[in-house]
Amino acid sequence: MSIFLTKDSKVVVQGMTGSEGTKHTTRMLASGTNIVGGVNPRKAGQSVKFSAFDGQDTEVAVFGTVADAIKETGADVSIIFVPPKFTKDAVLEAIEAGMPLVVVITEGVPVHDTAAFHAAAQASGTTRIIGPNCPGIITPGESNAGIIPANIAGAGRIGLVSKSGTLTYQMMYELSDIGFSTAIGIGGDPIVGTTHIDALRAFQDDPDTDAIVMIGEIGGDAEERAAAFIKENVTKPVVGYVAGFTAPEGKTMGHAGAIVSGSSGTAAAKQEALEAVGVKVGKTPTETANLMREIMQNLTK
Repeated sequence: MSIFLTKDSKVVVQGMTGSEGTKHTTRMLASGTNIVGGVNPRKAGQSVKFSAFDGQDTEVAVFGTVADAIKETGADVSIIFVPPKFTKDAVLEAIEAGMPLVVVITEGVPVHDTAAFHAAAQASGTTRIIGPNCPGIITPGESNAGIIPANIAGAGRIGLVSKSGTLTYQMMYELSDIGFSTAIGIGGDPIVGTTHIDALRAFQDDPDTDAIVMIGEIGGDAEERAAAFIKENVTKPVVGYVAGFTAPEGKTMGHAGAIVSGSSGTAAAKQEALEAVGVKVGKTPTETANLMREIMQNLTK
């Protein structure tokens, strides 16, 4: 079991023929992702050969539009590797085609563009967006839609949701011996398509997820809202980590949404909110992983 992405997911790559798209399509294919096509209007009707690590080549067709790709392949996931100025149009095209899941890897997307396609997705009632500015989503051993290294952790029963790509990788590595049902990097921009709460709800409903790691960071109030949701709706154990305890006030740190203003958005405030609802919060990623390790050991006794 997993959330949002399974072994049956059929993935198309918007921007597959670009340098980043080509590189990560190769990696996704190597990790077992069922990539059924790419999208590039200028190369419609062509195909691209990808050399797998096992020596077997894979031919992937290129379609002119997302709608064509869905019609021909039954695709239900699109992952977007296009420059920021073209991202809005790419996402809107996927939404208009009725794509159920759209993973937006691109960094530096203007917030007003994100707001526009986020609103369009909500209005559609059919499309879920993950990102932008995120590493994507992986269900280990089944499918990988994004740039998360597939070899750092196997399948297990921990759910992971994180604002930070790098901390996603570290947490997966720290708990690689236990494994994950699904790990999802939601991105750290001020507006993201899938929130901590969305992932928490999905993990709570997933019978094969036993416990949840939630990684946040300074800026905004997403973690405080997640804490309120956990109090009312989550019965599974949750551990947390909040990046940015030493961040200076008023300075953006890494992600566009990671900025502290006065006492608003501080790591300490987020930690307090989470601990108040029973979430154990680690002071470092390693300590957080150890807290989860203890929980998983107790669950198996």
